[in-house]
Amino acid sequence: MNAPEKIRCDACPVMCYIAPGQTGACDRYGNLAGRIVRCDPLTILDRAAASGTPLIPFAAGAPDGEWDGEIARPAEEFVTGIGAGTTYPDYKPAPFIVSREVEGADVVTVVTEAIFSYCGAKLKIDTDRHLGPERAIVRAEGEPVGHVTTAEYGSQMLSLGGVDHLTGGTKTEGKATCATLLALCNREPVELTIDDGATLTAQAGHPPIVNGTPEHRMRVGCGSATIGMFASQWHGLVDEVVVVDDHITGVVSEHQAGKVLAWPPTGIRIRGHRSTPGRYFRVSEPGQGWGGTRLADPTEILAPFEARKGAHPGLTLLMVSTTGEEHAYYVLDDTLTPRPHPLPAVLAPTVALIAENCEPSLTTVLFMAGAGGSLRAGVTQNPVRLTRAVQSQRTRLTCGGAPVYVWPGGGITFMVDVTRLPENAFGYVPTPALVAPLEFTMPRADYLALGGHAPSIRTLADIRSTGGEYTAGPARRLP
Repeated sequence: MNAPEKIRCDACPVMCYIAPGQTGACDRYGNLAGRIVRCDPLTILDRAAASGTPLIPFAAGAPDGEWDGEIARPAEEFVTGIGAGTTYPDYKPAPFIVSREVEGADVVTVVTEAIFSYCGAKLKIDTDRHLGPERAIVRAEGEPVGHVTTAEYGSQMLSLGGVDHLTGGTKTEGKATCATLLALCNREPVELTIDDGATLTAQAGHPPIVNGTPEHRMRVGCGSATIGMFASQWHGLVDEVVVVDDHITGVVSEHQAGKVLAWPPTGIRIRGHRSTPGRYFRVSEPGQGWGGTRLADPTEILAPFEARKGAHPGLTLLMVSTTGEEHAYYVLDDTLTPRPHPLPAVLAPTVALIAENCEPSLTTVLFMAGAGGSLRAGVTQNPVRLTRAVQSQRTRLTCGGAPVYVWPGGGITFMVDVTRLPENAFGYVPTPALVAPLEFTMPRADYLALGGHAPSIRTLADIRSTGGEYTAGPARRLP
């Protein structure tokens, strides 16, 4: 007996031969009765979702999703690239080129799923904790998947993915990178380890977990900024305040904010590199302690107090971190040595005020990619015109219905916040590469002027009723 005939899927460069009733390597396309069928549905967003209506599935069996409908405006319905299929790597018109009326204007939206080998994720981790030195390798499952970049205001930045990790290293590295990007973009938790640094659990829209401890607060500012904001709250309640911070540690009596309040000198001395008055750099190596330093005991940054400059027995000192999570109160003894004492009740509200002004710590994941190749040819017969139309904002680019930031310069390089897309909007192909939805929206006249594929334009009603090349039959994963 002859084996059932396999058919070739041309939805990605892998070009799988798929047996009847089976899916390809990506689990996104299958052979159903001799026809390649998309295993999850095209997604249409409905603005009525703001009032509780779920996502409108293109075909039966689609899971309900949550969506506020806002970014689908001004149209009542918006066809996303999620579940549309792709034209890569061969030229053919985009899977769906949809005509619809928006406030009296004839608008065309070109819908496709793009396959990105040139893609990555930029992570913003809200924490004062030291994650690792700049340029340190970030690993997933032991494989290098990115690196630490710059520290920003209250956050550490990571750059993950890119073509070198996806396809330029070992096969294991490429698979680990693809799996990491896919999980992060679909808002799933991922454990990362950083060379000479921390272990991090990152999940878009959730607090980061550093070395097993969830972060709760993003610092209100550096030590100097904290003093600038709250010096008046401490005035008259304590003799000196030091806000400990890995970047800029502040001392209120020396700080300009203290000078404005006529704060008397205290004879305090800080071990560190003085910048401007009341601002000190490099008081400690970075770490997991106070204000992102390695300090468990903040008095390590204090040099002996000077009596000739105002220090005296009984002088009071508050030391606090930039989130208020660490604080301690001291009184100078007869040798001008700070001794710990319970925090006076009168100072407790000032520490709580710092904490109140801290934003919740979150992990932000931005998917970043460049749209090129035959993807653009699937939109127009003259691809450079599409690039120029997007760059000039005559054509609106969205990703799964979400607004994107398009980088200036050549090409269509964009970033999108993954929490703005419906759930599970991203997929993959085992080249390895990520699959992401894209939509190009413009007036019909502009689309035709770009050299668009006029014979392939269809109405939204037609798409809803008859589907498309990869959407025949119920939307389901084949057995």
